[in-house]
Formats: sequence, C-alpha cells, structure tokens
Amino acid sequence: MARRPALAVVLLATVLALGGCDSDQESAREPATASATAQARPAQTGVKLVEVGRFNAPLYVTAPPGDNRRIFVVEQNGVIRVVRGGQRLARPFLDLRAIVMTGSEQGLLSMAFAPDYAKTRRFYVNYTARDGMQVVGEYRRSRASRERALGRGRTVLRYDGVESNHNGGLVTFGPDGLLYIGTGDGGGADDQHGERGNGQNLNSLLGKLLRIDPRPSGGQPYSVPSSNPFVGRAGARPEIYSYGLRNPWRFSFDRSTGDLTIGDVGQDAIEEIDFASKGAASGVNYGWRPFEGRRRNFGEPAPGAVDPVIELSHNDGNCSVTGGHVVRDSSLIALVGSYVYGDYCKGQLRAARLGAGSATSDRALGLPTVDSLSSFGEDARGRVYVTSLDGPVYRLAPR
Repeated sequence: MARRPALAVVLLATVLALGGCDSDQESAREPATASATAQARPAQTGVKLVEVGRFNAPLYVTAPPGDNRRIFVVEQNGVIRVVRGGQRLARPFLDLRAIVMTGSEQGLLSMAFAPDYAKTRRFYVNYTARDGMQVVGEYRRSRASRERALGRGRTVLRYDGVESNHNGGLVTFGPDGLLYIGTGDGGGADDQHGERGNGQNLNSLLGKLLRIDPRPSGGQPYSVPSSNPFVGRAGARPEIYSYGLRNPWRFSFDRSTGDLTIGDVGQDAIEEIDFASKGAASGVNYGWRPFEGRRRNFGEPAPGAVDPVIELSHNDGNCSVTGGHVVRDSSLIALVGSYVYGDYCKGQLRAARLGAGSATSDRALGLPTVDSLSSFGEDARGRVYVTSLDGPVYRLAPR
C-alpha cells in the first residue's frame, strides 16, 4: 500500500547499524551468560534452538548450493569459518583480516555463493576496507579443497559508505541469478548527507538495494542488467533496484516463491519489515528519510512510497530489526511458510505470515531470547540459523 501524502571489534557500537537507534546512542547490554538454556528450555511450539558452535562475533551463515554437509560462518573480524558435519574446522575457509577494517559497525559483513559455484568456485563478500570504503569482492574456492579459498580476489564494486555506521552489508543472489547488495544511507542521523539525504537520491548508491551481474563484462568489473528499473534514466544510477532505505542490514528471498523481504533498521522510533512478491520490488521507494516506518520524519516528497508490512516500536524494547527468512524446512511443521525475524536488542524470535501490503499471525515463538541477535541464515537444505554477536550460532530444529 502506498503511503498517503503528508507534511510530513567493538560489539556495542555494532548495535547501531545492525542497529539503528540514532541519534546514534545506545546503552550497553550485558554479555549473554545463559545461552545454553536455548537447548535446555525448548518452546512449546514444536521448535527449539540447537547450538551448532561458538564463533568470534558471527554475522552471517550460509552454504553453497547443493552442499548438504557444510555451513559457512562469517565473523566480523574478517574470517570465514567452516562447519562440516556439525564440527567446526580449525582452519578458516578465508582470512581477510589483513584487509578488513573492524570496529564500530564495520568489518566482514556477509558472503554469497554464486549459483554456479560448483563449476566456477566463485563467491562474493561484502566488507569494510582499511581505508573505510565498502567493497564487494569476488573470490574463488581452491580446486584442491572444498574447505579452503584462494587468498587473492578482485574488487567488483567499491563505494564510500561515508561514516562508520549504516553500512548495509548483505550480498545475496536472487532467484534471477543476479547479485543483490544492500547499502546503508551513509550513517549519522536523519540521512544527513547531501541536500535531502541519500535514500531518495537516485544518483547515489547509498540507501538502496542494488542489482548487478558481478561477472566482468566489456572491460568492466560487473555489468548492469538491462531490466533494472532506472537504466537509461538521466540522473539515476542504473545499479539501483529499490530505494528509500535507511539500513537494510538483512534481506532475503523466499527460496520457494522468490518473494523479497527486507529488514530495514529504523532510527529512534520505528523498525520496519518490507515485503514484495517476486519481481515486484523493482523501482520501489520504501520511504526513508521522509518516513520512518509509517511515521512522518521529514516533510519532503517520497514518490509512491510503500508502507512496511510490520512495524516494531522502540517503546517495546526494540532498537534494530534483524531481518530473517521465510521457513521452508519441512521438518519445522509449525513454521513452514512463516517469516522468522527478530531485533538485536530485544532478542525475541518472532514469526509472521507475509503478503503484499500486510502481515498476519505475527507472534513471538516463545523461545529463549538470543542476546545480541545479529543475523539469520540458511543452509543448502533450507534449515534456518540464528547468530548472536556474543558468539553462539543456533539452528532452528524440530522439538
């Protein structure tokens, strides 16, 4: 539903872009001391949390297509770890600590395996470089080992994130086989960079969802699909797929339907979940900075801005939405088809049924809270994982 026109590593710092709560101030949370209770006290919903390991500030979990034995865990400090058959391997898959800047909200933020990874060995990472720039890089797995990557990569996309917060940071392949990249608005409060910020500025890559083909083409490090909504439009970057975002820290595609869901981190009042059916997010304006959720933030134009399907209030203990996944793990009977998500500060795992313009059955799962809830992820079988910046990584499992 379009909005109606109106006048309107430092773990604590990571809250702000995992989290937003700008003015950019947050109070410290005590480290988790009772994470083991996630196994000891399963919820009465047919679902429990099973700890699969502990890591150094884990931010993401994923797996190569078709690989049912391994998951890969991204650590903020620049290391990617392998868990094979439930056992964490001592040797990293890739170690980028020499080139990654960590601290505040910066670091190695995500990775994505190419759809043809089994053949090409290509995968992509999003990280903060030592000079403060945000980089999407391409690397390759070793021919000799499925559990070791080559240390040298190439830069696909490099852009100035401006400040050390609101870095976005997720890279993932969509159902169309193209690479989607979430970018923050440049940091600070109220999308302060530029005359009217970056979110509504189609000449800026910031505050956007980008879509590219990351393979080199015509001497360029990537190509832009001709079907992108702003190709050929004067004053607009052709890489842009959707805009009006503040900090799309985590977004995902439903592995069954191709629908897109974005967890866009709010400022100091509202967190939001945005939804679009397959292909329907092309050219969509999600409203920031004129809107924070459905709340008027600035009396500026936001052409055709679309409302979120879920809002989370900071008055309820939320501070930074952590977008999740639509569950397609058939062993989780009670959750199949539901979108699972949470909030960094509140740590409560929730589920809802999403559709165009609305969400239904939005509920808490009754599971133990996950302190410093940093991300969700999926493996090749569609099993869903939950990460805590304090170290634990869990899997949603049948009770």
